[in-house]
Amino acid sequence: MQRPGTTRRWLWLAILVVLIVGGYFFLTRPSGARTSAEDASSPAKGAPAKNPAVPVSAAAAKLGDLKRYISAIGTVTAFNTVTVKSRVDGQLVEVAFKEGQLVKQGDLLAVIDPRPFQVQLAQAQGQLARDEASQRNAEITLRRDRELYQKNVIARQDLDNQESLVGQYDGAIKTDKANVDNAKLQLVYSRITSPITGRIGLRLVDQGNMVHATDTQGLAVITQLQPIAVLFSVPEDDLPRIMTALKAGGQLPVDAYDRDVKNKLASGSLLTLDNQIDQSTGTIRLKAVFPNEDNSLFPNQFVNAKMLVDTMHDVVLVPAAAVQRSSQGMFVYVVQPDQTVQIRNVTVTTTQGELSAIGSGLKQGELVVTDGVDKLRQGAKVAVQLAANPVKPGATQ
Repeated sequence: MQRPGTTRRWLWLAILVVLIVGGYFFLTRPSGARTSAEDASSPAKGAPAKNPAVPVSAAAAKLGDLKRYISAIGTVTAFNTVTVKSRVDGQLVEVAFKEGQLVKQGDLLAVIDPRPFQVQLAQAQGQLARDEASQRNAEITLRRDRELYQKNVIARQDLDNQESLVGQYDGAIKTDKANVDNAKLQLVYSRITSPITGRIGLRLVDQGNMVHATDTQGLAVITQLQPIAVLFSVPEDDLPRIMTALKAGGQLPVDAYDRDVKNKLASGSLLTLDNQIDQSTGTIRLKAVFPNEDNSLFPNQFVNAKMLVDTMHDVVLVPAAAVQRSSQGMFVYVVQPDQTVQIRNVTVTTTQGELSAIGSGLKQGELVVTDGVDKLRQGAKVAVQLAANPVKPGATQ
């Protein structure tokens, strides 16, 4: 009869042997062998994986005109800026303008106390009247002396003295008349008027102050706003294109844009070019004139000037974003009818703003990818969404 402890030992030993044998068969099972459950839950081996379509935006190449511009940063400059000053000395008794007011040439701006000049005018007129009376008396005496001289009553010396006296009075009268004119002119100068048409700035002298002709500050500054000019510089390499356009006749249109080149402020035309190139910068200065009827341009304002120099007609246009660059040159992704893309080498004639003119390699109507090109390769499948701003025939940038 066996002891209970010996029986339990044999039982545990049997269980250990079963576990060892089972683990050996599990580990040595072929890797390709699977249970029916595993086979049901796994995809079939060797099934082809599907490549998802790449979402892209595309636009059709269109036939149109491309306007070519020369762009530069410009400064708005007034044709005339005048510092209004007094031409006489006196007290400022009236200021007839408001700050920022638009004034016309000849409008009254200020008044200097006119009373001192009125007194000077009266004095000059009185002196003139006295000398004129003396001249008349001297002429009467001269006529009498000539008759007496012919009768040998007086000597020749007396006649010559009287003729000299009449001449002195003639000179005195001319001086008196000049003094009268000067007094009248001073009286006119006591009323200060606008020398040009424009906008007047801030008042520099208050009413009641004494002003002098030698004052450097002045009373106010007037700036002409209509018309107004824009000065800008372009590289000397652009000069042949500009001269060719000018020789073709007509004026070159110039548009002024804000700092972001998004809003057009005004339209004008090229007025003239400078007569020499700045050797330090390799640029030449140009001057454009703008009517500025709505006062959208302000002196010393910075603007972006865009000057139209020529127009390319009937060229294939695509968005500039569609043109890619590589070591082999420029290319575009062309969408094929089967919704795949093809790499197409192209020749870009020029790029203006957001448009590029294609010289060769692309036809009108073909779709080119404008967004999502970074995920594409030759033959890639795409899901095309038309661009929000397609190229329009006759588009200009």
